[in-house]
Amino acid sequence: MSKKDPYAALRIKEFNIFLVLRFALVFAWSMQFIIIEWQVYSITKDPLSLGIIGLMEIIPALTMALFAGHIVDQREKRNLLAVCMALFSLISLGLFLLTWPKIVADWSSNTILYSIYALVFFGGFLRSFFGPTIFSLVALIVPKKIYPNAATWSSSTWQMASVLGPATAGVLISVIGVHWSLCFVFGLVVFALITLTQIKKKPILNPKIGEPVMQSLKEGLNFVFKTKAILGALTLDMVAVLFGGAIALLPIFAQDILHVGSEGFGVLRAAPAVGAFLTMLITAYIPISKNAGMKLLAAVFGFGMCIIVFGLSSIFWISVVALFFSGVTDGVSMVIRQTILQIKTPDNMRGRVASVNSMFVGSSNELGAFESGVTAKLMGTVTAVVFGGTMTLITAVTTGIVSPSFRKLDLTADLEAHENAE
Repeated sequence: MSKKDPYAALRIKEFNIFLVLRFALVFAWSMQFIIIEWQVYSITKDPLSLGIIGLMEIIPALTMALFAGHIVDQREKRNLLAVCMALFSLISLGLFLLTWPKIVADWSSNTILYSIYALVFFGGFLRSFFGPTIFSLVALIVPKKIYPNAATWSSSTWQMASVLGPATAGVLISVIGVHWSLCFVFGLVVFALITLTQIKKKPILNPKIGEPVMQSLKEGLNFVFKTKAILGALTLDMVAVLFGGAIALLPIFAQDILHVGSEGFGVLRAAPAVGAFLTMLITAYIPISKNAGMKLLAAVFGFGMCIIVFGLSSIFWISVVALFFSGVTDGVSMVIRQTILQIKTPDNMRGRVASVNSMFVGSSNELGAFESGVTAKLMGTVTAVVFGGTMTLITAVTTGIVSPSFRKLDLTADLEAHENAE
């Protein structure tokens, strides 16, 4: 299993099983979110209700994130993931029942709506556990020397599922309706749970079982903020997502600037995802661990440039190309960031570090959409997008100047050390 083998991680049976269940899980989660949005708006006809859905999920996810990391580091990962997936299946089942006319025929619209919000809120708590548990489990399935390859395939699987899930949801809503679409989601989660049984239980590598919660959380935060490679990677990705969130404004560009309608909007929405997915597949063949720091800085800088070009463009095909290459650079950034996290994080801290990562990156998606909306309101849509791209450029350049150690970061030596140790 040479580290230059693009299929090194895929030669491990349990990793293939992991990819199948991860695809099913992300596919189901992204499908469910789209279906819920459709159903809630159908009930309320109020755009604010869509914002409340995101709020109901992100508040518990952020609130619980650090505590979830502590719990993950204290527990056996395979069984913990099974518990999370079982609870997720109950949420999916609950949503399925809430859209069944025979059950909710006598319920008021508000009762149904608040019940949906409650399940989404509970799902936010689960979301805080999924990331750290999955991140920790991968490290126990594959040898350290092929972490970059495993990160590439895992990220590609996530990207594919997160793109196909919403698209499939839209099709199924029109073909079989909301109710049976949620039944399909429930079936996917059960399938993923059954698939997980094919992965063996893993050892708990944390020597501090029973460590006080606050001490554990402090140790995890201190590690992240003292490890410049991890802190730099998280900060760069957070800023890029926070200020480069042009995706949230795509409906405005499609309708009022590019005048391409719903079909053009679909193309614009898909362009960055396609770019990211293709790039992640390519990185399986072209290792990017050498000069990782400079490559990550260049990727974030390139992402900012693409966002600026998109913001200034009034020609459809230029906008599509700009978004495609924003996805390419984002794909490079994602693989390098995941590789840095896997290599630089000790086994006993994976849950806590992954939780901090979810707070940096996960929250910035929602905050980025909010930032884009506010700046578009204050500055105008085009100016807001250009401003976001410019802030991303400034962050990449500033990080490169003030942190020479990050600029010189090279993961090759770390990988060779892990290979020699094994």
